[in-house]
Amino acid sequence: MSDSARCMWMRGGTSKGAYFLAEDLPSDTTKRDNFLLTIMGSPDPRQIDGIGGADPLTSKVAVVKKSQRPGVDVDYLFLQVFVDQATVTDAQNCGNILAGVGPFAIERGLVDISGDQTSVAIYMENTGQIAIEEVHTPNGKVSYQGDACIDGVPGTASAIPVTFQDTAGSSCGALLPTGNQVDIIDGVAVTCIDNGMPVVVMRAEDLGISGTESREQLEQNEALKSRLESIRLQAGPMMNLGDVTHKSVPKMSMVSRATQGGSISTRTFIPHRCHASIGVLGAVSVATACILPDSPAHALADIPEGSTKTMPVEHPIGEMTVILKMNQQGDAESAAILRTARKLFDGEVFAN
Repeated sequence: MSDSARCMWMRGGTSKGAYFLAEDLPSDTTKRDNFLLTIMGSPDPRQIDGIGGADPLTSKVAVVKKSQRPGVDVDYLFLQVFVDQATVTDAQNCGNILAGVGPFAIERGLVDISGDQTSVAIYMENTGQIAIEEVHTPNGKVSYQGDACIDGVPGTASAIPVTFQDTAGSSCGALLPTGNQVDIIDGVAVTCIDNGMPVVVMRAEDLGISGTESREQLEQNEALKSRLESIRLQAGPMMNLGDVTHKSVPKMSMVSRATQGGSISTRTFIPHRCHASIGVLGAVSVATACILPDSPAHALADIPEGSTKTMPVEHPIGEMTVILKMNQQGDAESAAILRTARKLFDGEVFAN
C-alpha cells in the first residue's frame, strides 16, 4: 500500500504549498522529511515526479495543529522543501504560506467560525511569534472570493489582513543581531536585520546593478551571485545563524529608490535564486531597515510621517505594502500586511 496523507494544496499570498494537519504526517522528523521530499518530487530541478512547481515559491509546506497555548488557536510550522536538493528546513518562517493557515484551520475544524469575519491567532513555531489573521467567513464557511488584489497574483480574492506581533529578533535573537545599524562586509555597507525574517539589506548600486533589472537578468549575473554569496556566508555567523552554507537564510535584499510611487525598491535573493517578488516577512524587515537612520536603505527610502507608516515595498512584479506602527521611542512596534489565499485542491497525496 502506498504511503499517503490527507493534504490541502493552497495558494498563500504569492506562494503555493501543501497544508497538512500535524497528525496526518509522521511524528518522526526524518520520516516526515523523506515523505515531503517524495511528494514534492525533490531533488529534481523540474520536480517532475511530485506536486512541487520547480520553484522555491511553490515547494513549501505548512504543518498545523490545535494550539495548547493560552489565547492562541493554532500552531503553524513552516517547512521549505528544496527543489534540487534533498533538504527540508525549518530555519525560516513564511508569511505568504501563513496567509493560508487561517482558512485551512477553519476548513479542518480547528477554529470555530464567529460571524462574517473570524479571527485566527497563529503561533509561528519557526520563530516563536504570533500572527493574527482575519478570515472572511460569511454564511458559516470560508469564502475565498473578494475584491482584494495583491501584486504577483492575477485577479482578486478575499482580503486576509495579517498583523504580526513581537517579530523583532525572531530568528537571530535581536532586531539588529550584530548590534549595529550598518556593517561593512567585502567593502559593502549592509544592514543585518531580523524583524520576522533574517535579511541582509544593501544598496543595489554597491553591488554593481541599478536595482531595476528583471529576475531573469539577475539570475544570469554570475558575478553578482558570487558576491552576494560571499557576503551571505560572512553575515550568517554575525547574525547568530551559524554556518549558513546549506541554509535558506539570511535573504539578500538589494535596495534602490522606488520608481512606482512606493517607499523603496527591492531585488531579493532567497538566497540563491532571485525572488519573483519579495517574502512577506522579508518585506517587513526591509521596511524596518528603511527607518534606521544609519542603514544604507534609509537615504534611498521615502518614509511617511507619523506613528503609523504605510510603506509600499516595490519588487520585480509590483509592490507589497507594509504598515509599521511606531512606539514613542521611534521603534517599529508591530507590522501588518494584506494577503489573500485560495484553496486549490483537497484530498490525498501519495509518496509512491
